[in-house]
Amino acid sequence: MKEVSIICPIYNEERFIETCIQSVLAQDYPQDKWELLLVDGGSTDKTRELIAPYLKQYPNIRLLDNPRRTAPCAMNIGIREAQGVYICRMDAHSSFPTHYVSTLLRYLNELPDASNVGGVCETMPANESKKAQAIAIACSHTLGVGNSMFRTAKVHEPVKADTVPFGFWRKSLFDQVGMFDEEMTRNQDDEFNARTIQNGGHIYLVPGICIRYFARDTLAKTWGMFYQYGLFKPLVNKKIKHPATVRQFVPLLFVISLLIGLPLACLFPMVRIIYLTIIALYIVLLGFEGLKYKNAYLPPVFATIHIGYGLGYLHGIVKVLCKRPFYVETNR
Repeated sequence: MKEVSIICPIYNEERFIETCIQSVLAQDYPQDKWELLLVDGGSTDKTRELIAPYLKQYPNIRLLDNPRRTAPCAMNIGIREAQGVYICRMDAHSSFPTHYVSTLLRYLNELPDASNVGGVCETMPANESKKAQAIAIACSHTLGVGNSMFRTAKVHEPVKADTVPFGFWRKSLFDQVGMFDEEMTRNQDDEFNARTIQNGGHIYLVPGICIRYFARDTLAKTWGMFYQYGLFKPLVNKKIKHPATVRQFVPLLFVISLLIGLPLACLFPMVRIIYLTIIALYIVLLGFEGLKYKNAYLPPVFATIHIGYGLGYLHGIVKVLCKRPFYVETNR
């Protein structure tokens, strides 16, 4: 019987999987008290090949198959297979401090009303290129992700939050509030955390934990990720019956203003002046950040995040209103 079950959804993670596994093996929490469940969505690269030696050497590391490929399906498979009293989610794109498991376990038990605890993320570039560095900066900047606490805040004591990266729970919580919603290919954490809060639970961002998360390495991948984040937000709101945060609407309103403002600007000179002024101010703002960080890729990265998320959100609203399915066949 294990005390903590670490669940890690994976798919084509050959670049990051060994770093992630090594950070789990380096935990100061006794190895005989935890298990690592790697739940694979059918990787086609060398991920499974790289995992194989660890499976032979460490009996507390197991590889499970995830035929449906998505992250919520992977989590539910892992939770059902878990032997532990506690569930700890980890991400293959990340590296975790040695005291990660022991610290989160301590806070979950010390905070009397805690249902889920987590630490802050330090977003790292996927490689040394200027483009990758710009993506990492934008994904941890208030202009890129708003006031998302776990990406931008410095935490000196436990604070209540609407979400935390990954998560650390008692397994019994899933009996109380249900499993991860498998319709939520993206934003399943947001929906589950909102459902937890609706059922009287509390989520804490705790000090002393810094997760190193490796961002995407191209604009196309960044666009796809934030488009999908936006796409699934209206579905989250529908399921929990209210918006989880106010910041989610900013990119949506920006994109709507661009789309509606363009034809109006063509028809009315006064609207044209306002429209062009807003665009000019936006370009200046992004340009200033690019100069500040001495990175010419930063303005287009910010625009990719804003417009990708906003268009995805708009698409999500249409899907909700038209009752169209939301499935996206990927767990990344």
